[in-house]
Amino acid sequence: MVSLLLETLHSHIPILSLLWLFPVLFMFHDFEEILTVENWSGTNGDRIMGRLPPFARKLYGSSFRMNTRQFAADVLWVYSIIVAVTVVAVFFSFYLPYLAVLAVFFLHVFTHVGQSLYLRMYTPGVVTAVLLALPYSLYAYYRLLSERIIDSGDIAASMSVVLVLAPVALLLLVKGRQRQNVS
Repeated sequence: MVSLLLETLHSHIPILSLLWLFPVLFMFHDFEEILTVENWSGTNGDRIMGRLPPFARKLYGSSFRMNTRQFAADVLWVYSIIVAVTVVAVFFSFYLPYLAVLAVFFLHVFTHVGQSLYLRMYTPGVVTAVLLALPYSLYAYYRLLSERIIDSGDIAASMSVVLVLAPVALLLLVKGRQRQNVS
């Protein structure tokens, strides 16, 4: 049954369409977050902050004071990066940046699931993470590997890029949020 599903997807989704689906699915995922995060944070923020260890409270505290506009501005930056790496993959067949951002998208699924399990509640983005981001990421990896567009070395290289750049990006994001909440 899985092979029939993969065959059907393969025959109906050209590789360029698969690549362009990334920014589309990212936005559907982030629409769930944009539409729910401010109200969810306002309702659950104090209780959640009380359950977090002190280092996490310091790291995420500013996130619970964001409004929808501020969160959407963060999403716009991430979306711009996703579109840029997709353009590079589609028009220049350079896949490393695309794979690095895809890796973050894929791994991000597990942060949503982990948060929901840890907090034992719905968290913004968990539904579309499981229903859209996870299947898309797995299929994109499968398809790119099966068509020999990339190999396992490319995935390893993209993970290395993520390991180097993700902490810097997270630090800049947190600092930016803290600065927004001060002004």
